[in-house]
Amino acid sequence: MPIRAVLLDVDFTLARPGPELGPEGYRRRGEQFGLELDSGRYEDARAAAVTALERHPELEHDEEIWVAFTERIVRGMGGEGERARECAAAIERAWEEHGNFDLYEDALPVLEELRRLDLKLALVSNGVRDLEAFVAHHGLDVDAAVCSRDHGWVKPHETIFRAALERLGVEPADAAMVGDSLEDDVEGARALGMRAFLVDRENRYPEVEERLPDLYALPAALGLPRPG
Repeated sequence: MPIRAVLLDVDFTLARPGPELGPEGYRRRGEQFGLELDSGRYEDARAAAVTALERHPELEHDEEIWVAFTERIVRGMGGEGERARECAAAIERAWEEHGNFDLYEDALPVLEELRRLDLKLALVSNGVRDLEAFVAHHGLDVDAAVCSRDHGWVKPHETIFRAALERLGVEPADAAMVGDSLEDDVEGARALGMRAFLVDRENRYPEVEERLPDLYALPAALGLPRPG
């Protein structure tokens, strides 16, 4: 049965954080709170924070979880002062600012191609931003946008996928999910009966089936006709 709709994750699928949410941005933010953060320790600190987060996969949306996640990064970069939590909260607020994100170069062209083929489109995000405002800011042509902040549950909880499907008026078997998280996006969607594709821009999961190196590969993976 041909796919009628595509659901897409946002962060690290359609858009990436800009400099303010990277190593140097953390360092500069730390200075505002009297913390000396080592930007060279950012990658290891973030990896450790991700590991800690995966040990506690709570499915209810809780913004304090993300503040704690960011605080782990701040402390992992050397920010052991008493203002580490305050610094982390400020960084989290920066994640709500649409201008701190850049679309990947393949995002708009692929969305336009999917739309040209009359597919329904929805965004499904575990983020804290106002997703409707994000859509407007970046000029995204989609039919629905569901974020955990408003929905109350995070991926991979089935209800957040169902909420998007209901807004599109399609069944799970008629839709595909596209995202960069194996657990949240791919496994969560497949458990509901959807087809799912992992966006693996850094080639971290070569063993995963239905893996995309970028969004340009999506139309062909869906078996959609080529433009021309």
